[in-house]
Parts: sequence; C-alpha cells; structure tokens
Amino acid sequence: MGTEQLSMYGYATKAEVLADARRYWNPGKTEFWQDEGVPLVIGERSGYRLTDVDGHEVIDVHLNGGTYNLGHRNQELVATLTHALRHLDIGNHHFPTPGRAALARRLVEATPGADKVVFGSSGGEAVDVALKSARYATGRRGIVSVVKAYHGHTGLAVAAGDSRFSRLFGSDSPAEFVQVPFNDLAAMTAALAGHDIAAVIMETVPATYGFPMPEPGYLAGVKQACEATGTLYIADEVQTGLGRTGDLWGIHGEGVVPDILVTGKGLGGGLYPISAALLGPAASGWLDQDGFAHMATFGGAELGCAVADRVLEITGRADTRENVRLRVDQVAAGLAELRADLPHALTGIRQKGLVIGLEFGATGAKPVMTELYRQGVWAIFSTLDPAVLQFKPGLLLTEQETAEILGRLRLAVRKVAAAHD
Repeated sequence: MGTEQLSMYGYATKAEVLADARRYWNPGKTEFWQDEGVPLVIGERSGYRLTDVDGHEVIDVHLNGGTYNLGHRNQELVATLTHALRHLDIGNHHFPTPGRAALARRLVEATPGADKVVFGSSGGEAVDVALKSARYATGRRGIVSVVKAYHGHTGLAVAAGDSRFSRLFGSDSPAEFVQVPFNDLAAMTAALAGHDIAAVIMETVPATYGFPMPEPGYLAGVKQACEATGTLYIADEVQTGLGRTGDLWGIHGEGVVPDILVTGKGLGGGLYPISAALLGPAASGWLDQDGFAHMATFGGAELGCAVADRVLEITGRADTRENVRLRVDQVAAGLAELRADLPHALTGIRQKGLVIGLEFGATGAKPVMTELYRQGVWAIFSTLDPAVLQFKPGLLLTEQETAEILGRLRLAVRKVAAAHD
C-alpha cells in the first residue's frame, strides 16, 4: 500500500517525498523529525495503527492531539461521511441547515451552561470566537491565560499562548494579554483584581505544557474568582474533551461550569475539520444583535456536521464509556508497575483518564519517543516541556492493544535507561 500511496502523487520513493517536503512545504519540521529518528511519512492507516510508506507500523498514542480519539478511518465515521457525500457538500455558511441545527442542539444539550454554538474549522478559530464573545459580553479587552499556555495559532489565540509561537510573528505579549503560573490561585486572583479582564482561558489540563494536573479545587477557585470580578471563564477542551478524561468534557469533572467551552480536533473524527465555541447566554448575545458579526466559510460545513454528530453519538455510548474506564485502569496499573520497576527513568506519571504525561527526568522524553517509535509505538514529546512524553491512548483501544502498547513502552524505557546508565 505504501507504493500505491507514493505513486498516487507521482513519487517513486520516500526520499523524493522528503526532498519535496524540504523544498516546498516545511524544511524546519521535515529536518527535525529526520534528526530525531522519527522519519514518518504516513501511508496506510486504520484503527490505531499507522504504516509508514516504507512499511514500518506503529500504534498511535499521539492521536494528533486527540483528533483520532476514535481511531483512524473509523468505519462508522467513514460510512457516515460517504453517505453524506451522496447528498451534501460544505453548504453555505449564511443559511441554516438540518445538520448544523441538529449538531448545535446536541452540543448545547450535552453541555451545562451552553446556550448557542458558533462553528469553526480549527481549534484556534474557535478560541478566537470565544475570546471575541467574552469581550462582547463584558465590554472589556483583557485576557488572562497561564504560562506555557497553548490555544492555537490564529490571531487572538496565539497571543494567549507561549511566546515561542507568537514572538516570531510580532504577536507576543500585547498589553491586553496577561499570563500567570498554572495552579497559582493567588496569582490568578491578583490578575483579576482590577475588574478589567474579559476572560480567563485555560486548558483543563495544559497539553503542550506536558499535562500538569490541576491541583484539587484550583479550577473551581478560578471560576469563583471570575464570578467575583465579572470575568468569563473559557474552558479550552480541544485536547481534553470528548470523553478523554472519562467525562464528555474534562472541566465538568472538576465541578466547574464554564461560561464558554471550546472543542475541536476529535470532533471531526479525523475525517473532516470542524470545531465549535459553545457560548453561555451572556457570551452569545451578539448572535441576536448582529448574526453577521463573525463569519467562517467552512465553519459548520454540512459534511463536518454529519461526522461530528456521529462522533458525539459514539463517544456517548455506554460501551464506549465503559471501555474508557477499563483502559484507564489498565494503563494506570501498567504505568505504576513500570514506575516501580524503573523509578530512576520514569520519574513521574501525570494522569487524568486517558490524558497522560510521562516524566523522564535524566534523559528527557525525546530519546524515549525515538526508541518507542523503533519499537512500534508513536507518542510525542511535549513541546513546552520536553521532559514529558505525551501519552494519549484512544477511547476504543482493546485490552490486547493496550497491553501491546504497555509492553513496548516498557522495552523502550529499559533500553533508553540502559544506554544512559
């Protein structure tokens, strides 16, 4: 199948693909992965398995940030998209459609505090909508996020994130954007004290920061501080939502009902890009005042709505929720055993459901990532904390697949630890 994938685009070898990627696409990223020993050019993909065009197979526990929660080319989702293509295209963003209305209703009904939905095609776009809506609702401009935050790369979203992603384009540290340390409630309270902040935006578990876990009561304390100062709370659930923590939205497991919730990535099932900002009553008022105030040609595309509706249905099934519970317990037990066996290598485990960060103190996560790739598992290091390996098993993994992943992880950690002793 790798040969077919190459020939489809006129290539004879993987080397030719890499050469064109360097020349015409992204030289920095292409070279980075070659240097790190992860020369992946994805060919065939199915379930949680990816096969490089050169034949090397890996089990995917990166999932592109949760895009493939339900697996690659999930056959129910493929059938849904194929059926939709017999009747639909992306549609016209100006007009109501049955699919758009039905998906919006399903999202609102599944999300306490939500009143209306604005669709986008990426998480960053939905974050921009959320921030604009908070500014509308409060009449304020200030935005508070956390140090080492990541909320996407669009205009407002990138300004709310780490300066690595904003400085290059002159979007770093605008006066209206403030950052405070995660889990520091005193710093957050101080930032809100002036009553001039429109919104606090946080991932429930900051993914690109390496999944530091919120301390008990921290997120609820932030919400209370927001309520006391008339500030809106935006929960960025792009990576932590859609069942990954055991709840549909991770923030609800923290006892918090946000004013705005953002979802994306896995909402499109890895088949069609779609995202959404779920707005509470205060933040959604602009939709009555001027429904043309925000427009997105591909936001809420009819094909994407069809897929997303089925994603929510699959995610909410009793057997899916039960499988997540079983896999959470299986992974937790396996990781605890590995940590007990190799405490000098695996120095910490950060886990909330199937949102997991593995800490490797002495070596960092990159050597483990590379060895794990050789062993047939793909997981990625955390960009803003390279000591941590992002480890995100899928919602529909079987017991056998999970055992296979844990076995390969054990072997990879042992090899890296032995090489650095």
